[in-house]
Amino acid sequence: MDTLRVAIAGAGIGGLAAAMALNREGVRVDVYEQASELREVGVGLHLASNGSRILRGWGLSEPLARVAVRPAALEVRDWAGGRTLTRQDMGDAWERRFGAPFYTVHRPDLHRLLAERLPAGQLNLNRRVTGFHDLGEDGVRLTFADGGTAHADVLVAADGVHSVIRRAVAGPDAPVFSGMSAFRGLVPAGRLDGIPRDTVLIWAGPRSRLLCYPVRDGRFLTFVAVVPSAGRRPESWSSTGDPDEVRAAFAGWALDVRALLAAVDEAGCWALYDREPLPAWGTGLVTLLGDAAHPMLPHHGQGASQAIEDAVVLGHCLSRAAADAGPGGARHLRLADALRRYEAIRRPHTARVQAASRDGGSQRLGPAERPDSAERPGSAAATRSLVEDVSWIQSHDVRDDLDETAAEVVSHETV
Repeated sequence: MDTLRVAIAGAGIGGLAAAMALNREGVRVDVYEQASELREVGVGLHLASNGSRILRGWGLSEPLARVAVRPAALEVRDWAGGRTLTRQDMGDAWERRFGAPFYTVHRPDLHRLLAERLPAGQLNLNRRVTGFHDLGEDGVRLTFADGGTAHADVLVAADGVHSVIRRAVAGPDAPVFSGMSAFRGLVPAGRLDGIPRDTVLIWAGPRSRLLCYPVRDGRFLTFVAVVPSAGRRPESWSSTGDPDEVRAAFAGWALDVRALLAAVDEAGCWALYDREPLPAWGTGLVTLLGDAAHPMLPHHGQGASQAIEDAVVLGHCLSRAAADAGPGGARHLRLADALRRYEAIRRPHTARVQAASRDGGSQRLGPAERPDSAERPGSAAATRSLVEDVSWIQSHDVRDDLDETAAEVVSHETV
């Protein structure tokens, strides 16, 4: 039997994670990326315990620890006066509770770690997928913007929320605007005094919030300023923002907030959209992964981790189908069934995370109506509530979602 060949559209974190999971299962992979060079845009991200435990299983613990930060604590600070209201231990305590570290990491650093493990010859640049044809027993034919074509047994769309493959398999859908925008950027930590390099900081104000956390071994700080949006901005991860605009939005805030934003040279600005969960991710020999399947708001910091979880399940389901499939139509049907199993395992969980991300995270720390409330932003109860809000996501081990057949052939040490 010929080796199973999977085409992946998109070489972001989700696409590269899928390639790594499939390569580990002995599947032949071709990754098609529309850009002329392999690079990832963005600033920092949260790699939660549910994602880091997978990367640890893939042997990435040491390289990840060299570039990422394992925060020692989460602090909530007074938005007006700047004093620390409450502090929640992370570090070892978080790892003991959730079974794996919580990291803050520069997005390009995580992207590079995955890209460096992509075997030579698997990456194809300047190849923007514009369509596909499911040929049934003969696999899938991809078409590209340059007029070229390629062939694979299975097509996986990991090319983001604007994926043409998503629209082809799920139809058009309307983005859901949250009414908020997020300014994001990086500041060299050496420019700032009084802001720790090992702590996730949150200032929750009347209408806006500011988050700050270390990346690149603490040499830089990522900030995320979430503000009400007067109008709809483009749904884009590459839009730029005016640093003066974000400084103006926080002009009356604490001194450390103003000092942090004064050090900002440039910022991106993203309108915060998501989508309603899809009833199906694919058809025939085609499926979706990561943001192409389940774009979500960033308030739980789960975009990367959910894509990595997708990759594990996809790799398992396809490798089992490849091992069991016979020739001709039997192979085609086995592979299609494997994709539907992958989707059936992942869709309920990702839909739940999507919904929870809409009103979770630091949004729960908005100023309380009554200053004596036990749930006011600076109370220990409010911070514990914030942690409990994500505990079910971070303690989740995607390997436990694999069916009984999966458990017979995939151990926790090899996923």
